Amino acid sequence: MKRLSQHEAKTYTRLGEEVSPDLWQRVQGILHDVATRGDRAVYEYTATFDGVDTSSFSLVVSSDEYAHASEVVRTSYADVWKCFVEAAERISRYHEKQKETSWFYEEEGAFLGQLITPLERVGVYVPGGKAFYPSSVLMNVIPAKIAGVKEIYLTTPPERGGSVHPLLLALAQWLGVTAVFKVGGAQAIAALAYGTETIPAVHKITGPGNAYVAMAKRLVQGRVGIDSLAGPSEVAIFADDSANPEWVAIDLCAQAEHSPDSVVFFLSTSEKLLSEVERVLPQMGKKLSRWNVIEKSLEVSYSVFVDSYEDGFDLLNRIAPEHAEIILRLDTTEIFSKIKHMGAVFIGPWTPVAMGDYFAGPNHVIPTYGTAVYASPLGVHDFVKRTSVLTLSKDYMAHHAHKVKTMADLEGLDAHGLSAILRKA
Repeated sequence: MKRLSQHEAKTYTRLGEEVSPDLWQRVQGILHDVATRGDRAVYEYTATFDGVDTSSFSLVVSSDEYAHASEVVRTSYADVWKCFVEAAERISRYHEKQKETSWFYEEEGAFLGQLITPLERVGVYVPGGKAFYPSSVLMNVIPAKIAGVKEIYLTTPPERGGSVHPLLLALAQWLGVTAVFKVGGAQAIAALAYGTETIPAVHKITGPGNAYVAMAKRLVQGRVGIDSLAGPSEVAIFADDSANPEWVAIDLCAQAEHSPDSVVFFLSTSEKLLSEVERVLPQMGKKLSRWNVIEKSLEVSYSVFVDSYEDGFDLLNRIAPEHAEIILRLDTTEIFSKIKHMGAVFIGPWTPVAMGDYFAGPNHVIPTYGTAVYASPLGVHDFVKRTSVLTLSKDYMAHHAHKVKTMADLEGLDAHGLSAILRKA
């Protein structure tokens, strides 16, 4: 990790990072191709990018494949299946509390309100292959189901033999996913956005993915809704001398192991803790299977000594990290008063990010690239629409129509004013 001074750290930002013109052009070509040629293009990209022999390959997971997946899970993944089921129950309880209800009120001849309705059809992208994350099935599908979405279509890259991991399929079926399609990358996002002969067009796309997936979501945004423009994983740990250096080190590694461009930050009011964490980081990391990835991530990551708790929180809010771990001699109420721009906060020495990412309840689809200054974790609210409602009486128009005409006349919108004044008794 590189040492930054407190002043240097204040100038750090990931907001507005440049988009690769080459990547933009390549993904734009894939989107256009799928929009124009549908299934044929999807099959060709699946053969090219995923190495699948598509001669007898179906994009849609069949009932036989679901049955086979269930049997494999029962015989080979029984223990981990129980963990996923318990995690799903906890994630459901957390997200149930996010449900919104419609509301209405009346005043002087007016009936007003807001109607909450679920999206009809959403697409969930789940990474596959080397980046195999069945936990993303839980985090995307559960809030959509709680919101009341009727049609949920899941896409995931197939393995070279054309199959999908049985645990992922079993989870999708158990959660009530409408259909699973064996397609990944930008071509999956294109199929969900534009529709093909096999894959229906959806109204919103959620879920993490690689740079091609992120770029595709950026380019189809507007035609469909998206959850966020996810970047590499991030964590910022702010700790004082009460923290265990080995725990801090492994928590930094836990986020760094996602990808070589993941960025982790370590802030501390203790120079001794900073030095100790920097010392044990490589010792612990070299014992891990993804040390080659972690090491590259640490090369683009930073540690910072801060003079006070106030300075540390100021810096955390400037960074606006995806995950923030806070291990300080402060009570929770005081910490809450300092939090402004953090995607998800994990407070205390017994609360590693991993517990939230997998099991405890909060969602692990969280704003990255500093976008926590305006964005929120994925939730039930992402799968509903809000429609304003208004009903006015004759008396209401008699009292107020002329006011609207006055306002519309100022803006030069004669028809607006006339449409109101004609109804005045």
